[in-house]
Amino acid sequence: MSTSARIGAVAATAGLARAAAYAPDWRKAFAGALAREVEERRFFLWLPVAAMGGVALNLAADREPVLWLPAGLTTVFAALAWVSRARPFALGLSLALAALFTGFLAMSLRTERVAAPVLDRIRIVDLQGYVEEVDLRPVGARMVVAVFSADGMPREKIPRRVRVTTRKTPDIAAGDFVAMKARLLPPSHAALPGGYDFARDAFFAGVGAVGSTLGPIRRVTAPGDASWRQRFNAAIDQTRNRLALRVNAIIGGDEGAIAAAMVTGKRDFLSNDAKDLIREAGIFHIITISGVQMTLVAGIFFIVSRRLLALSPTLALKYPIKKWAAGVAMAGSLLYDIATGSRVGTERALVMTLIVLGAVIMDRRALTMRNLAFAVLAVVAIEPEAILGVSFQLSFAAVAALVAVMEARLASLESDPDPFLPRRGRAPTGGLFADLFHKPLGLLGATACATGATASFMAYHFHDLSPYVLIGNPLTLTVIEFFAVPGALLGAVLYPLGLDAPVWLYVGMGIKFILWAARFIAEAPGATLHLRAFAPYALPFLALAVISATIWRTWTFRASAIPLAVIGVIGAAHGPRYDVIVAPSGDEAAVRDADGLLQVVGKRFNGFAAEQWLTADGDGRDPASARDPDAPCDRLGCVAALPEGESLSIVIDRMAFDEDCARAEVIVSALSAPANCRAKFVLDDKALARFGAIGLTWSDEAGFMLASDRSTLQNRPWSPAPLKPRDDRLVRPGHAASRGADPADPSVEPGEGR
Repeated sequence: MSTSARIGAVAATAGLARAAAYAPDWRKAFAGALAREVEERRFFLWLPVAAMGGVALNLAADREPVLWLPAGLTTVFAALAWVSRARPFALGLSLALAALFTGFLAMSLRTERVAAPVLDRIRIVDLQGYVEEVDLRPVGARMVVAVFSADGMPREKIPRRVRVTTRKTPDIAAGDFVAMKARLLPPSHAALPGGYDFARDAFFAGVGAVGSTLGPIRRVTAPGDASWRQRFNAAIDQTRNRLALRVNAIIGGDEGAIAAAMVTGKRDFLSNDAKDLIREAGIFHIITISGVQMTLVAGIFFIVSRRLLALSPTLALKYPIKKWAAGVAMAGSLLYDIATGSRVGTERALVMTLIVLGAVIMDRRALTMRNLAFAVLAVVAIEPEAILGVSFQLSFAAVAALVAVMEARLASLESDPDPFLPRRGRAPTGGLFADLFHKPLGLLGATACATGATASFMAYHFHDLSPYVLIGNPLTLTVIEFFAVPGALLGAVLYPLGLDAPVWLYVGMGIKFILWAARFIAEAPGATLHLRAFAPYALPFLALAVISATIWRTWTFRASAIPLAVIGVIGAAHGPRYDVIVAPSGDEAAVRDADGLLQVVGKRFNGFAAEQWLTADGDGRDPASARDPDAPCDRLGCVAALPEGESLSIVIDRMAFDEDCARAEVIVSALSAPANCRAKFVLDDKALARFGAIGLTWSDEAGFMLASDRSTLQNRPWSPAPLKPRDDRLVRPGHAASRGADPADPSVEPGEGR
């Protein structure tokens, strides 16, 4: 070895030794971070996550689980946790498994509690029942009716509730006992594989059928007195409708519709253009009653009542007026939840608010991650299905991010010897100018954190993101804080006196400003980024990344969010992209054309299904513009071109089966195809009843590969298995079994599509 090489080797060895001397002891660092997490009991915060995992596993089952097994496992692991409480690892593992099976059991019990008949097929019936809720629209209305009787249907098959729409505004209010003729159909399932399943949400809301009225709605004599709950809810709904009509009439236009939605929770006055506008600006939550409004309502009740009580020196000095004010705020929050319809989002916000105020009464710190964990456990116990809803996910992600920011801020201001968090000391104060600078900056930073925490959920559910949401959200919060909530409370107080009109005009001023800003944001370049549907595993990993980033206090453990987020982003970028999508109704489909865009084919146009298909494909076109102008349709059906010169045929009349079965590769129909139909894919009423929505993906090597929304083994109360047809085939042999298709089913043979 040359002299220079020896010198280089010695220098390298010396450098490595010097680096090793100064490098941190990673084992010691990890042990210190673990001790910090254990000391602050952060592992407890993962128990609600495990419970939510149990709920998700229950909902993913293809048939209704038994109750005794999860109940027994919950008891066993809870007992093991008690026995192993001196062994930290065994204790944590036992508690996690107990929480997992508790969530699983809570979901099964919830299904048992709300179980009610679901309509089996389209029916035209004469029904009678109590009107529970009326949502007025600019033209017509939508009503929820608790069914008392339905002519022509067996008693055991009558849904508990039905939701019907009428084209004319009815002279009907909640609490009336009515009779009507209605065309009812089962709640719709997902329009594409993995899409939004309205049938499941309707089941847990107790709605077993939806439809429209045929003819007038008549008030008739009730066979008996309504229950106290029905009378109470009817009175609340009547009051909400009267107030919504007044607010909408005083302000007018979309501003009045938004004000009515913000004040009463009634959102049906808003035009579709206004909905698209606020969605593109990233401020759609302005028309929802969520945690922001609930927090402000509770804060107003708390501050006002505490200040009023403090006017008496005797009360202020001798009695716990802070706790009394918290009690008043709890009562006010409960009244606000009832007055705005007590939806899932407001119920979740109410639970969180009550826990925070309860902590004040018990002399505990109010805004902590533990209180949020208790709120999650409360939701899992009461309405576990809510964890799959966008309202739950957005709200808890945003609150978790804000609480994490607050905890980090407090840690930086305290003399806390945390080697993994930077110690910046107490923030300097610089007078009025510093306050005017730091507070808006702090609001912007908090908004950025909350927006980042909710971005993956927004992208998953709505398939778009607004880059300018950091502008829209602070403006929205400003309007809600200074206009909407104070105006709603004051206007509600003055409404019985008829002196509320100036208040609503004041609220309308703020909403006009926010709509002006929304139009400015929506017209900016790149205001909306359209995204494709995610792979099924993407959202769980992205959610775990958000949870890890907010729960852990040390950066050593927070770093676990990075690989989770990377896996989630990969899944988000590799979601399914179907070349053919078939609606479960069998009368409409979407086919990808030569330009790579989906074109809607069918004589009947379902705007909702078309919108679902386009948004899942990352396509921002208006659904009406996606109808295929080149797809020939006649009274027998429609035909669309597929790759390699093949075709898809939608059969409307049975007379078309003979010709189309001989020439088309894909047959789609709401009718039953003949047994001798030789098309490679026969997606008739029997196949669609068992598969649900179907997606076909084309590849040059394998032809069409099939994916379906449901497994052929699926049999849940909101998605019962169809009666087994005599002709057991679903799709002609030669398609590939994939998600939703059961390879063990004798009627489904794996293989290639061509």
